Amino acid sequence: MRYFYGNSIYSFLEASEEEIIGILTREHTQLHTSLQGMQTDAWQHEIRSLKQILHPYKQRGHIYFEYTIPRMGKRIDVVLLIDGIVLLLEYKVFNENFIRADIAQVWDYALDLKNFHEESHNRYIIPILIATNAQYSTTDFCPYDDKVFYPILTNNEFLAKTIDSALLFCDKHDYSDDYLWSISRYSPTPTIIEAASALYNNHSVEDISRSDASAENLTKTCSYILSVIEKAKKEHFKAICFVTGVPGAGKTLVGLNVATKQLEKEDLAVYLSGNFPLVQVLSEALARDKVKRTRDNGEAISIGAARSEVKSFIQMIHHYRDTCLEGTKVVDGKIVADESYFRNPNNLKKSYVPVDHVAIFDEAQRAWTKSALANFMNRKKGYPNFPYSEPEYLISCLDRHDDWAVIICLVGGGQEINTGEAGISEWIDSLHRDYKGWHVYISNRLSDSEYTANQSLEKLKEHQFVECEPSLHLAVSLRSFRAENLSLFVHKLLDLDISGATRVYRSLHNYPIVLTRSLDKAKQWLRDKARGSERYGMIVSHEAQRLKPLAIDVRFKPDVVHWFLDNDEDVRSSLYLEDVATEFDIQGLEMDWTCVVWDGDFRYTPNGWTHHSFCGDKWQNINNIDRKMFQKNAYRVLLTRARQGMIIVVPEGNVNDFTRKSEYYDPTYEYLKSIGITLL
Repeated sequence: MRYFYGNSIYSFLEASEEEIIGILTREHTQLHTSLQGMQTDAWQHEIRSLKQILHPYKQRGHIYFEYTIPRMGKRIDVVLLIDGIVLLLEYKVFNENFIRADIAQVWDYALDLKNFHEESHNRYIIPILIATNAQYSTTDFCPYDDKVFYPILTNNEFLAKTIDSALLFCDKHDYSDDYLWSISRYSPTPTIIEAASALYNNHSVEDISRSDASAENLTKTCSYILSVIEKAKKEHFKAICFVTGVPGAGKTLVGLNVATKQLEKEDLAVYLSGNFPLVQVLSEALARDKVKRTRDNGEAISIGAARSEVKSFIQMIHHYRDTCLEGTKVVDGKIVADESYFRNPNNLKKSYVPVDHVAIFDEAQRAWTKSALANFMNRKKGYPNFPYSEPEYLISCLDRHDDWAVIICLVGGGQEINTGEAGISEWIDSLHRDYKGWHVYISNRLSDSEYTANQSLEKLKEHQFVECEPSLHLAVSLRSFRAENLSLFVHKLLDLDISGATRVYRSLHNYPIVLTRSLDKAKQWLRDKARGSERYGMIVSHEAQRLKPLAIDVRFKPDVVHWFLDNDEDVRSSLYLEDVATEFDIQGLEMDWTCVVWDGDFRYTPNGWTHHSFCGDKWQNINNIDRKMFQKNAYRVLLTRARQGMIIVVPEGNVNDFTRKSEYYDPTYEYLKSIGITLL
């Protein structure tokens, strides 16, 4: 059931308080180990309050207590359906003040239902925050164009009048479909932070993903991988799976889901990434969420303990690599166990062999080449002549198991943004050199040009076991629930396909993309668009060196944890709109609304894009083919980070600054304008 207690308002008024609390208690204890006395007191207060004020509506709708919002892992205290209008009541019993976080919470509930709850799409939704002992109540009522009201603040005394007044702003509907509303299809698209938190707290991927064909693909992918793991464990073989997908299709969600499912089975699995900002932000988000949930349940865990617990679940690939290097030596170009390191040979099993049988490597195409890793290990770790590339080393570590092991490679296409990245071909080449006995499961799209693996794939013909599986490809972006074609639009924009980009842009009806030359207007646009706890921020290319006149300095590196997770009262937060993130900070993460500020590093010309890097006191041309690809991909990353909409700023040039000539900016602005992007 979506709720703990549901009934017509008439039946609710007829039922006894004891009967209702009994049902609420029974449903609660089926999900939780204990019931706090404060929760029972809150229910009692809500029931008594509503029994007093709902008599005028007893023939006009239904009431639901503890209605679940799976994407957020929370429950709405009370939902009232009156004349088909949805009223969300969030009680703060005995509170005298309205707290910003509580206002955002009830607003988030309303937006979640509007965006993801099918039967709520066309209804008025009225979020009401009730601080029972507050001294004042809202007198202005403000519905937005999508029929979601700005949160209404009230107290016990004025709740009846508040409901009555708010309903005057809404068109009435037949309430006979209230049951359909209560069981309506819920098709959420969580942020990666929300998804990680929900999965870590025992929700299933089905709970937090959309109920459409793309989500079905996601579920099939997870099921297939889990079946490979079970088979490898049962039949004692080692396997590697290559999962492909378009940007934002849910590859990270797949990895996190597989890791949590293995934890539930007490088979250790580790989610690995070379993306330091992603690991930092996800780890801190999970730790903070753990602290909050335990506190809400009357328990106590320190933030330090929570962070330590999360570390076993999500790790930087560098930390994992260092752990597996303990007690090893190089012999004939191979890393092997140094048995003299272990006083007791039995400890080889404990230290040399990884504790995890399953390793999930996110953004596997970004793993380092042999030369890049050897250079790093020599400079940073004092480990000369490191003999492996990163893919080969990770395979060698899991190969230390006597019985079984599985590696899942999550592969993005067209997202290489840094030198030293090996691409997916190095994984296949490593398997071909020394691990032909491994079972290989590949997406049927791994041969697509964007994955640059074609030549290497030929080598798999010599392997004992290779299976090509369609369900290992995720074809539809889930990042933007408003615009599944965003990735296609960006692809055509960057490929200078004006007619194609224009056609796709016109299809993005619910996903605003706006163009301006004013950063101040862009900042205000972000603030006006965001509601509740929706996240926004400014993002730029790491080569955007000449935005300093706009108070944007890419040389200052934000603390990504504060930038992504803290609120608008913290100057380090993205919401403060002072610090910017680059493609390196935001790849793999996302926001609701973004402002992409476009500098002179990547310029449009009728003959194609030109690529530039600011060195010393002037722009210099980039001629290296790889660096050109990295720069184009950087803008691909920047232009696909927003879930709900974005504004692009192409600054004006300055005749008094030869590093900011109009010719560096105007052609790009005119090109974007020619696609038909709305001007602000």
